[in-house]
Amino acid sequence: MRLLLILLLPLLAACASVERLALPAAVPLPDGALTQSAPPPGARVDHSDWTVFLNRYVAPDAQGVNRVAYGQVTQADQVRLDGYLTTLQGVDPADLTRDQQLAYWINMYNAVTVDVILENYPVASIRDIKDGPLSIGPWNRPLVTVAGQTLTLNDIEHRIIRPNYAEPRIHYALNCAAVGCPNLMDRAWQAETLERDLAAAERAYINDPRGVRFNDNGGLILSKIFIWFREDFGPNEQAVLAYIRTVADPDLKTRLQDVRRVSAYKYDWSLNDAAAGF
Repeated sequence: MRLLLILLLPLLAACASVERLALPAAVPLPDGALTQSAPPPGARVDHSDWTVFLNRYVAPDAQGVNRVAYGQVTQADQVRLDGYLTTLQGVDPADLTRDQQLAYWINMYNAVTVDVILENYPVASIRDIKDGPLSIGPWNRPLVTVAGQTLTLNDIEHRIIRPNYAEPRIHYALNCAAVGCPNLMDRAWQAETLERDLAAAERAYINDPRGVRFNDNGGLILSKIFIWFREDFGPNEQAVLAYIRTVADPDLKTRLQDVRRVSAYKYDWSLNDAAAGF
C-alpha cells in the first residue's frame, strides 16, 4: 500500500497542476477599469443588510465549518439580499479608499455566490450549477454590473481583486460555498477591521484540517487553494511551505519543520449547507 501511494503521488500532483492551469490568470481589466481609488475618508457603503443576513443564517458545525442555512432563508430575506446587491451595484468603486474597495469586492463576491446558490437550491455543490455541457460552475456567468462594467465572479476574483490588491489573504476571505473553502464570516467585511479579519481568517484556515493536515502515513495534505493560486503565496512549493510555517500554531509548525514535499492537494466541493452539517 505504501509503495502504491508513492507511485500515485506524481499523478495526484499532476491532476492538481492541471486544475491550476485551467483557472483564469490574474490579469486586470483593460484600461485600468474599476481600479482607481479615493483618498480617505472615501464614501460610506452600507453593508448592514448583509451582516443581518449572515448573522441570521451562518453558524459553525461541530468541526468548525461555517455553514449556511440556505433552506431556511425566508422570501423577505431573499428580497433584502437582492436589494443589498442592487445597492452595491449602484456604488462607484472610484469613490472608495483601497481598503473600502477590498471590503466592497469581498462582500460583493460572497453575497453574489450565496444569491446564486439560493436561486438554484437545493444543489449538492456549486459546481452543479452549469451554463452548458462544458461548464464547471457559475463563475463565468454575468451576474452584476458596476460602473457600467458587467462582471462575472471570475472577473471579480481574477481580474479585479487578485491583480490589483496583491493580497494573498483574500483567498481566506472569498467564499465559494464549498465545505473545503475558508469560512464565510457571520458578518460583512469592513474597511476598519480588514487587517484584523484577514489575519484571523488566514490563521484559522491554515490551522484547520481543511487547509493543512497529515494523512495516516504522515504525508502532508494541503488545500488545493495552495496550488491553484500558488503564485499568490510564493514562487514554488517550498516557498508556500515556508509561508505556511510562519502562520502555523506551535504544534503544527513543529510538525511541518522537517517536511520537504506535499503528498497531495485536496478540496471538498460539497455545499456548505447547514442541512448537511449538523
